[in-house]
Amino acid sequence: MTDHDSTATPDLRERWARTLRAATADKDLDPYPYADNLLARWSEPQRKYHTVDHLTAVLDHIDVLEEHAERPELVRLAAWFHDAVYRPDRSENEERSAALAERALAEAGMGPEDIAEVVRLVLLTVTHDPAEDDTDGEALCDADLAILAAPAPAYAAYTKAVRAEYAFVPDEAFREGRAGVLRQLLDLPRLFRTPHGRSHWESAARENLTAELDLLTP
Repeated sequence: MTDHDSTATPDLRERWARTLRAATADKDLDPYPYADNLLARWSEPQRKYHTVDHLTAVLDHIDVLEEHAERPELVRLAAWFHDAVYRPDRSENEERSAALAERALAEAGMGPEDIAEVVRLVLLTVTHDPAEDDTDGEALCDADLAILAAPAPAYAAYTKAVRAEYAFVPDEAFREGRAGVLRQLLDLPRLFRTPHGRSHWESAARENLTAELDLLTP
């Protein structure tokens, strides 16, 4: 694996360290090699949207939603791993990311039940459809989808970055595929499951999705 420049992201390294130590309760554990491994993955050149900036944004949103989650430290670990393996030309990214989480967290000494929960949460980002009583899943999925409610300039930058990740897809095929995704999202009874997400993000997200769909299907 390519080494990551750890001096560029000291805050993220410390956030990882606090989270892993809280989840393992192992004071002797050195968390930084795991942080550098993950940050190297999040910095790979094929990423245009699924970058360190996205990771940071998801973690920031989890901070906002922390009180909704039952085990926020596990939700944060799932955020770190949810796109740790990412190739836009492959369909099994979440599964491979979950497998990475399982291996790394076992090596770090986390208990099997907690590892299984992190793996479950990572896999939940395939559908973003947590059960009604899954507060940890709701917090992670809402944090991951919060970009949909971004102000117009940030949302436009998001859509541009997504298109750049799929630059290998011809324009017409991309428009058709993206329009299908947007319709599926708009057909959902609700995009966000947490009280904060519903009250602060739902309306803006639907406006953004509708506006983008209108641009794709003139």
